Amino acid sequence: MLTVIPDLLDARAVAQVRALIDAAQWVDGNITSGHQSALAKRNLQLPEDAPEAQQAGQIVLEALGRSPLFIAAALPLKIFPPLFNSYAGGQAFGTHVDNAVRIQQGSGFRLRSDLSITVFLEEAEAYEGGELTVETNFGVQRVKLPAGHAVLYPSSSLHRVEPVTSGRRVASFFWIQSMVRDDGARQMLFDLDSSIQALAVDRGHDDAQVIRLTSVYHNLLRRWSDA
Repeated sequence: MLTVIPDLLDARAVAQVRALIDAAQWVDGNITSGHQSALAKRNLQLPEDAPEAQQAGQIVLEALGRSPLFIAAALPLKIFPPLFNSYAGGQAFGTHVDNAVRIQQGSGFRLRSDLSITVFLEEAEAYEGGELTVETNFGVQRVKLPAGHAVLYPSSSLHRVEPVTSGRRVASFFWIQSMVRDDGARQMLFDLDSSIQALAVDRGHDDAQVIRLTSVYHNLLRRWSDA
């Protein structure tokens, strides 16, 4: 499933992140590419170990921890430290699929990439092109969101970043290992959780049917999770 997370970062947080990363030294984006990606990728990126990237990444991670929508949709077990990229002057990232396993440079930290996330850090009207294009079971979806908004999608999806023909596209990107590796199972759990929350608003959390459905949710999560 593809899930948009509005206002993951508020305007103040976006400004804090941009102040950090705009002052940093950007390098060729292929420093984190696999073989397939390197053939298609033309952008700039902050090194993983750049202090500015680490400080900005912490702001993003703290925002994720405060987002009920992200938690419900991703059911995160591990989160790769946020990375940052930039596209301008016709740069693009051709159609590719993300590596199945991501390893943090200089550490033993690794995760299975179940979900990919892009957090937009530039207003959509400030640049031309740069849409994130994701091939889903429901057709091709093109995503270009306001600064601070994020989109979550399966890492197994073929996707690309369209050429940026004017202005500059700046974003954070990284991966999540979910407690539930199967995308279809995560979708069912997310739909069930959303229905439970809506029903609880009408009937109250102590309603017998709300309690019953909550029990079903947790028993399915217990059956399907790797945690």
